[in-house]
Amino acid sequence: MKTTLRRRIAAATSTLLLVSLGACSSAGTTLTGGTTTSSGTTTAVDASSVSATLPTLDDTHADSNDLEHDAATATTVALADGSTTVDGAGADVDGDVVRISAAGTYVLSGSLADGQVVVDSSGDGKVVLVLDGVDLTSLDSSPLVVTAADEVVVVLADGSRNTLSDAEASAADDDEDDAPTATLFSMADLTVGGTGALTVHGLSNDGIATKDGLVVLGGTITVDAVDDGIRGKDYLVVEDGETTVEAGGDGLKSDSDTAGELGWVLVDGGDLTVSGTSDGIDATGAIYVAGGSLTVPRSGEGLEAAVIRIAGGTVSVAADDDGLNATSGSTAGGSEQVEDGVTVDVTGGTVQVTAGSDGIDSNGSASITGGTVAVATAGGGGGGGSGALDVNGTLDASAVVTLASAVTAGTRVSLTDAGGDVVASIVTDVDASSLLVADEALVEGSSYTVWTGTAETSPASVDGLTESGTVAAAVPSSGGFGGGPGGSGGRPGMPPGDAS
Repeated sequence: MKTTLRRRIAAATSTLLLVSLGACSSAGTTLTGGTTTSSGTTTAVDASSVSATLPTLDDTHADSNDLEHDAATATTVALADGSTTVDGAGADVDGDVVRISAAGTYVLSGSLADGQVVVDSSGDGKVVLVLDGVDLTSLDSSPLVVTAADEVVVVLADGSRNTLSDAEASAADDDEDDAPTATLFSMADLTVGGTGALTVHGLSNDGIATKDGLVVLGGTITVDAVDDGIRGKDYLVVEDGETTVEAGGDGLKSDSDTAGELGWVLVDGGDLTVSGTSDGIDATGAIYVAGGSLTVPRSGEGLEAAVIRIAGGTVSVAADDDGLNATSGSTAGGSEQVEDGVTVDVTGGTVQVTAGSDGIDSNGSASITGGTVAVATAGGGGGGGSGALDVNGTLDASAVVTLASAVTAGTRVSLTDAGGDVVASIVTDVDASSLLVADEALVEGSSYTVWTGTAETSPASVDGLTESGTVAAAVPSSGGFGGGPGGSGGRPGMPPGDAS
């Protein structure tokens, strides 16, 4: 086994912060402000143990070739109410329960109205389950359960459509140790992928969950759950595929609180849409985004972990409370205490946040040294717990400019310097009454031209855009990003400077 590391708010009063940086920012600015410890993190953790580097697939149990298998030599299981058949070794049937007891490849098809597939393999080797047109429901337990295995790979056969569902009554034994608390539940490392489709209904608890690591390599996966959507206790990694989650709890979750092995989530590729009544993504240790597309259209808090690092990809988050919330759970709500090791770092990618409270809230530090970041908050750019940035420790970012003109959702907003070069460009997710822009190329006291137009226009030029005014750059003060009382020159959190 490998060693592991690894809109709702669109009010007319919202303020949009746009940050676009190339490599390194200017010296950090110390900001203080109130923070709120989210209900998603209830146990204080030591954030200093969180890895400072982005994990990769190599830091998990999974391999890129895990989905390869030979269907011709596999054991086949044809599911049918009262008449399930098995052709091959390693599996047996008792009524409407299929038990798999050895490593190997098993191709499953057919349906059970009230049955179960149980993997209980004590030997070495992977158990590969190929779902090829499976419709499996259990009325009193989890329909697909791994009680023991070295590792399990669920392959979604090419073009297949598969459905797993439990029932409300399935939650009866969830308080027992190692009870199957998800529709697809595993005590072992779990990998899911392929070129087929999987729909999971979690009517009693979670949708997909494992007590070890969980990796999604591909497929079209749709999960709805009354509690958490997809949960990998040690880690949860999304490498590829199209995944959609609707959860009554957290959308994605990794909740190991073991010292030195805190749970982490990595979005490394694919197209991921996650909604959660609690958090969009919650991890005790870290949330990393290195690639792909991550959209959180609905959440209590968007992303919450001790460490949030975004290095690439496209991220769009809508939250009733904080958009990105970095906390170790050791600070009481409203406290300005700095939590060691806690941070939000953006070094690349495109990030848009729409928040009912703080856009980016860190109980530790924060840095924006690359990529493009846009934040819209219900409270505007000021402090008081409803600012674009609320940082208890140090903020590493560069100069800002302010566009006081309103922009509507779907508008491309670009900034050009005196030479006509575009230094920042983004298509807004929401209506915003004002716009703040920061870039390492911005020079204090220099003026920049603002251009607006339709989303279809190029981000690399101003062709097709309309000149909307000029703005002057200023170095942010201690309150310039919404963590403090606001700078001189007008509204809270707005830097001084002309806007026309």
